[in-house]
Amino acid sequence: MIALGIDPGTAICGYGLVEAQGSRLKPIIYGVIETTPDMEAAMRLRKVHQEIDGLIKQYQPDIMGVEMLFMNKNVRTVMAVGQARGVILLAAAQNDLSINEFTPLQVKQAVTGYGKATKEQVIYMTQRLLSLPKKPHPDDAADALAIAIATIHCGSINRMRITNDRLC
Repeated sequence: MIALGIDPGTAICGYGLVEAQGSRLKPIIYGVIETTPDMEAAMRLRKVHQEIDGLIKQYQPDIMGVEMLFMNKNVRTVMAVGQARGVILLAAAQNDLSINEFTPLQVKQAVTGYGKATKEQVIYMTQRLLSLPKKPHPDDAADALAIAIATIHCGSINRMRITNDRLC
């Protein structure tokens, strides 16, 4: 099974592809899609959509995991992330790709076994689970890899519904 994990954003959108080979997890590729503040909002969204669509077409993942929106004091940030999520979900739908959505707590639970783990603990466990020689960087790409790991864990359990901050 190949899972594409996405940490949505318009300025920086993290992505990570992970393959499950039995009980072993293997990173395929990870990174970020970056846009600049001088780009119009529509052009930023188009770039995110095109690059996610390209990743889906190139790597043919079996499933996609996307982080859910969480409340933020900055309404503009929430709106921008919501718009990015929209074009990401559209790319998945256009490619008939199943989607799992996770809260940050659920991702932490899946990767570390503890829903209140720190960002450093999640990055450390992501590095260990994927046998990476160094910490995945930047943080958005590390988060996307963690989301891909959570997606694989849920995909292995026949893609059950995610409710009440319980994984799968």
